[in-house]
Amino acid sequence: MKFRDIAVLAAVIMIVAMLIIPLPPWLLSFLIIVNITLALLVLLTAMNMKEALEFSIFPSLLLLLTLFRLGLNVSTTRAILTGGDAGNVVETFGTFVVRGNVLVGLVVFVILVIIQFIVITKGSERVSEVAARFTLDAMPGKQMAIDADLNAGLISETDARERREKVSNEADFYGSMDGATKFVKGDAIAAIIIVMINLIVGLVIGIVQMDMEFSDAVHLFTTLTVGDGLVSQVPALLISTATGIVVTRAASEGNLSTDITGQLFTNPTLIYIAAGTIFTLGLVTPIKFIYTVPVAAILAFIAYRLKNAHKEDIEELEQIEEVETTDNLKSPENVVNLLNVDPIEFEFGYGLIPLVDATQGGDLLDRVVMIRRQLALELGIVIPVVRIRDNIQLQPNEYRIKIKGSEMAHGELLLDHYLAMSPGDDDSIEGIDTVEPSFGLPAKWITEQVKEEAEMLGYTVVDPPSVVSTHLTEVIRANAAQLLGRQETKQLIDHLQETAPILVEETTPTPLSIGEIQKVLAKLLAENVSIRNLPIIFETLADYSKLTSDVDVLTEYVRQSLARQITTQYSNGEQELKVLTVSAKVEKMIADSIQQTDHGNYLAMDPNDSQAILESIAKEVERIALFEQSPLILCSPAVRMYVRQLTERYFPQIPILSYNELEASIEIQSVGVVNVE
Repeated sequence: MKFRDIAVLAAVIMIVAMLIIPLPPWLLSFLIIVNITLALLVLLTAMNMKEALEFSIFPSLLLLLTLFRLGLNVSTTRAILTGGDAGNVVETFGTFVVRGNVLVGLVVFVILVIIQFIVITKGSERVSEVAARFTLDAMPGKQMAIDADLNAGLISETDARERREKVSNEADFYGSMDGATKFVKGDAIAAIIIVMINLIVGLVIGIVQMDMEFSDAVHLFTTLTVGDGLVSQVPALLISTATGIVVTRAASEGNLSTDITGQLFTNPTLIYIAAGTIFTLGLVTPIKFIYTVPVAAILAFIAYRLKNAHKEDIEELEQIEEVETTDNLKSPENVVNLLNVDPIEFEFGYGLIPLVDATQGGDLLDRVVMIRRQLALELGIVIPVVRIRDNIQLQPNEYRIKIKGSEMAHGELLLDHYLAMSPGDDDSIEGIDTVEPSFGLPAKWITEQVKEEAEMLGYTVVDPPSVVSTHLTEVIRANAAQLLGRQETKQLIDHLQETAPILVEETTPTPLSIGEIQKVLAKLLAENVSIRNLPIIFETLADYSKLTSDVDVLTEYVRQSLARQITTQYSNGEQELKVLTVSAKVEKMIADSIQQTDHGNYLAMDPNDSQAILESIAKEVERIALFEQSPLILCSPAVRMYVRQLTERYFPQIPILSYNELEASIEIQSVGVVNVE
């Protein structure tokens, strides 16, 4: 245990001991000076803080200081009543400070108590109650604001965690301060009672037990009582003032002194008016000029200096802005900044401004936040911030979606229409023919009047914001692999390291680099496999990276480890999975066409053979599409990635699975076979 920890524990034990064990007068005097010093330090610290949480220990410290002060009161009371000697400090306050007039001392003591109890303590107590209630009421809103900033990509997970902790600490602090102010209030009441006890009981003891004359007893015990009251109320007043400063302090960039001088003396005109008013007061009233003129002169001098300082600041600022503007035009960084490419961009024509303008009811920004949240849960990556901007080069109702500067999709919206998609060949409703942008389905733009009729006929009717939200979601999902770079992978690894540090250490930087891990994760995302379950992925990489460094092979091992996830993804909770199987002949053709090199294996198949396999796949896909079934191809683990290489350009949406990627409990039903003559 550190020395300072032992010192604090010893101090607390000493405070408790003071309530029981009599202390010699010299030690009492020393402890009284210590009490005044601590109170002064607390006041100066409270004045120098920028926000309340910088002095978060204040509620507990207030309790200890109050207990210390009460312990001193008990000790001085014991000393006064037993021997009439409470030490040099108490006697000095009782004689020198009040100039020997005990009545004046009592009046000063009563005034101090009134100031502390009625003015400072009462105000601090009320402010603490209000601050505690408002802080607790504001907690949900602050938490939502943090979540919104996190979802929008404005802050990181670490920043969000720190801000949440700060919000929680603020609530705890103001709740504690609400109770701590009661200590100050109780201390003021106790001081009055102790003074009355010292005065009355002291007179009785002095006359009855010490055989003192009445006048001598009154002089001695009144002097000591007033001295004891003053030495306790001076630090109590300092602590009360510090309490008021803490609970009334708002977050600021500077301390109390900086804020007072920076905010009270900012407008020279107002200070000139104050100086003129004080000077006039000396003219029109009997108040002597010797009192008003110096104050007015000081105010006028301050206003003059401030006005000159403002002029110099403005001139300096204009010079700085002029230099910065010139430097920016000449600086190469001005051109370099133009090279930045946003990961995701959504551009729209001026006719779609109501879509994003909240004042016109547009909620696209909120929808984008939900899209990023949804895809984070589905894919396991943090989607970058979507840059939304208007583009006058586009048609009024046109929009386009870019991924890393390249256009990936575009479409048109009619804001005063609805998009209706027919469940079959029904073409009875009136509308403007179009194509649903996300999945390429035939659709129509219909008016509000036709909407109800279309819904009754079984049409799927969507509003324009939902159309563009769905389109944006599908484009991001399809290009998730491009959005996961090394920097994003490093963020995922750092997040995993907080909960599984040993797992990360065994995987990276050896035997796998961040770049190799990024390639594995990107290959999974390219085939719509979520990487949210990073612990399983890293467990697999840690096991098999010792055997091979081939990224494709490692990806296959990871897919097999995610068998339960993949099975659930494609079975949709059913116990049966309908698939297209690859014949043994086709698998042998693919296996025989694999070329092994030092840089990995690749498929080098005869063009005629590959064309025949692709035609067979197209035929089977077209056949099962008549039964409204989604195609899914199943093959052996040895050739799965090569089948994917063969089909990804022509059938990118068809999942290619191996037998090892399916749970044993799922029943597989073959609805077709990929074969060649």
